[in-house]
Amino acid sequence: MTSSRNHANAAPATPHAGHQAEAGAQLTIDVAAIVENWRLLAERAGGAECAAVVKADAYGLGAEPVSRALKAAGCKTFFVAQLPEARRLRAGDPTSTIQVLSGLLPGTCAAYAELRLRPTLGSLPELQEWAGFCRANGWRGGAALHVDTGMNRLGLRREDVAPLADNPLLADGAGNLVMSHLATADDPGHPLTARQLGLFRAVRQQFPLLRASLANSSGIFLGADATYDLVRPGIALYGGNPTPQHPNPMRSAVRLVARVLQVRDVPAGETVGYGATWTAQRRSRLAVVPVGYADGFLRAASASDRRREGAVATVAGRPCPLAGRISMDLLAIDVTDCEDGGPSRGDPVALLDEAIGIDHLAERAGTISYEILTSLGARYARVYA
Repeated sequence: MTSSRNHANAAPATPHAGHQAEAGAQLTIDVAAIVENWRLLAERAGGAECAAVVKADAYGLGAEPVSRALKAAGCKTFFVAQLPEARRLRAGDPTSTIQVLSGLLPGTCAAYAELRLRPTLGSLPELQEWAGFCRANGWRGGAALHVDTGMNRLGLRREDVAPLADNPLLADGAGNLVMSHLATADDPGHPLTARQLGLFRAVRQQFPLLRASLANSSGIFLGADATYDLVRPGIALYGGNPTPQHPNPMRSAVRLVARVLQVRDVPAGETVGYGATWTAQRRSRLAVVPVGYADGFLRAASASDRRREGAVATVAGRPCPLAGRISMDLLAIDVTDCEDGGPSRGDPVALLDEAIGIDHLAERAGTISYEILTSLGARYARVYA
């Protein structure tokens, strides 16, 4: 195992036993599981190239170590959201294809060429600026053409696409990929999914010489109608379920283990935490651990008298509910039903593990697994396994 307290650095450092002991909790990122998930997705994609979305620091898990492992496994193309992310990734990877998803900001063309990055062009002004730069500088680094098929976020309007098929702008460095983004791929029965598949099929026919990309994590499971030439999985790489109506086919990639600071007995009728929102219904035993919403363990996962089902923790193999509000730095776990009196000071309790996945925690917090991962804080001792 290797560890890094600053996972943005070039390589994780060897664990320092003293630093590990000082941290209130340890976040273990299972890079082997991420690679295994990528291989499963590549197999599902058939003959399409399987890229990897490592934006937002690989969904909070460390873009550099994750991309290094995926590249070693055979991944050739990485997607990020913003130019600074791409710059950081390129610093440690001189050869992979790096595509920036969130449009072309004015005046940034030279940076893309300098770093050999590919922008994603989603408007006529972006296309014109990029084509003008490529023409003036003889640059042929390529870019993606993003067509909106129903997300109504970024992307060229469909009425602007048809005139581009024979437009010389595409010959001036703007045509290596045509792409769109599915809005409801995790709900195959949603009418928008079928509509987007049909619209992109028509777009693809207009640009037969360009590679095509439509499928995100869930889109890969829609089959050949969505996979085309390149797929772009994100959340599924990191253990999120791309098929919410079915059991999760992906391996869990994170484990969060905290250490008990204090164990205390609370009489029946006493309240716990800010706002006095949770009342002990019996004499209760609580384990308090140094994790809170400042660490990305969302306050919305709290338990209260009105909503007893907040997040849970695994204590000595047993699921135990939280008690009261999650505060900035602390949370309490109800360990009353644990055998042998429950945990002691310094004992480990798991807040994310094989039993408590990111989707489970997201459900208890009323959010999505994406937010769970990208919120994971900087105070954890991070270990790459």
